Amino acid sequence: MADLVFLHGLDSSSHGTKASYFRKHFPAMLVPDFSGPLAERMATLEDILADKSDLTLIGSSFGGLMATLFALAHEELVKRLILLAPALNFPEFSPPASPVATPTLLYIGSRDTVTPPHLVRPAAAKTFRDLTLTVFDDDHLLRQGFHQIHWQQLLAA
Repeated sequence: MADLVFLHGLDSSSHGTKASYFRKHFPAMLVPDFSGPLAERMATLEDILADKSDLTLIGSSFGGLMATLFALAHEELVKRLILLAPALNFPEFSPPASPVATPTLLYIGSRDTVTPPHLVRPAAAKTFRDLTLTVFDDDHLLRQGFHQIHWQQLLAA
């Protein structure tokens, strides 16, 4: 079975709403804490995942950016990405020269002003060859959309 890992957003933690949901419903999932600038967070993530493979990374906002950067650097270790309003519009990110093959599910809110779909969608299309996009009538936090995702079924696959 794949290792499941949830990466929280910039101003969140392993005790945020989404992290708490995953901890309750998927107790084997890794739900680490990150702080500091992107480089520090990525170094921590590299340490956490050093002995892992067959990964399913779930990243929310800045955690989605982190999951994407990890998959770009270690495509062979990542089985699948699930990105929730990923921060692919942040200056720290630019799409790779050629898209990665990692199957990627991207969920975003049509009213997201932090990671606007009109900026994130084109970046994602250039980054992932196998991309499935779902747009919810929601904002950046995906308060309604998050609960419309069939997590048990999705993560059992």
